[in-house]
Amino acid sequence: MARLDRYMLSQLLVLFGFFALVLVALFWINRAVVLFDRLIGDGQSALVFLEFTALGLPKLITTVLPIATFAGAVYVTNRMSSESEMTVLQSTGSSPWRLARPVLVYGLCVALMMSILSHFLVPMAQSQLTQRETEISQNVTASLLREGRFLHPTENVTFYTRVIDQDGVLRDVFLSDRRDPAEGVIYTAAEAYLVRNGAGTTLIMVDGLAQRLNKSDLRLSTAKFRDFSFDISSLVSESEAGKQSVPNLISPQLMGNWSVLAAQTGATEGLIAEELHSRFAQSLFCIVAALVGFSTLLLGGFSRFGVWREIAIAFALLITIDGIRGVLVDSVRNDAANWPLLYVPSLVGGTLVCLMLWHLAAPGWIRRFQRRVAA
Repeated sequence: MARLDRYMLSQLLVLFGFFALVLVALFWINRAVVLFDRLIGDGQSALVFLEFTALGLPKLITTVLPIATFAGAVYVTNRMSSESEMTVLQSTGSSPWRLARPVLVYGLCVALMMSILSHFLVPMAQSQLTQRETEISQNVTASLLREGRFLHPTENVTFYTRVIDQDGVLRDVFLSDRRDPAEGVIYTAAEAYLVRNGAGTTLIMVDGLAQRLNKSDLRLSTAKFRDFSFDISSLVSESEAGKQSVPNLISPQLMGNWSVLAAQTGATEGLIAEELHSRFAQSLFCIVAALVGFSTLLLGGFSRFGVWREIAIAFALLITIDGIRGVLVDSVRNDAANWPLLYVPSLVGGTLVCLMLWHLAAPGWIRRFQRRVAA
């Protein structure tokens, strides 16, 4: 690699690291606030919060990588143009294709990072995250041990306890069960205990009252009890055992027989095809993002008024190219044979980059083409 390539590549990678770090921090803070409120509010420890944050980082990084790639390419190109480095390089005979070579290598480096993340790290982290979320959602004790608040462990169920003693006794318990459309039941008790019963959990209420309302004839019946046990294991929705999720599988596992994999996961072949090939398309999009930012600013040239117009055009091109992917996703999900459509955005972006670089290398080709057409 020539000295020029090493110089530009080092500048691009340094600025990419800076923008990636800033964007990850911003997105992480926004997500961590919501996650902290949900986990700590549910009675989980700070270690669980840190674990969930770490498992969510790979997916967060894949979100910001294309943006950081584009920002790094734009910043370096703008700085080299404003400091006349691009002018000097072009005056010495360096063609736009030659100047784009280190940017292409830069895009390939980021694409390699994206490939490792999207094909392996993100599915593995998401699989572990799903498993931990299932374990926490099945922890009925943690979800109910919150005093002074009306809780809804599941739909049509409301639970309340006024205070929780140091020994775990629940005082002044209220439980409303409205899952049966024909009748609703309200339990109130002076105190209650949560008892583990094998794989299930039982709520034992002492000195209470059960009120049962028959909704067909609006008849209310009440019964006092000294002690009453209520199985609350059914309040927690359990996931199907052995059921795998397509986004949680690494790419080598998705490259098998799609029909067999669809039967195992319950997903359609179109969803499997979209998940697999979108991972490859994400990596290619990083290359396109770097080249679009570089080519658009190089095409704009030097201006005393800055390059904000070129940056806005480059960003609009990138949004448009990514928007094409959103339009084509449904076609792939409906028919797995349409998976090549996922690479159309990268192909469109690569074509635009080639046209811009060609125009820079041969600026008079449009006029010559018009004269030939007129002749």
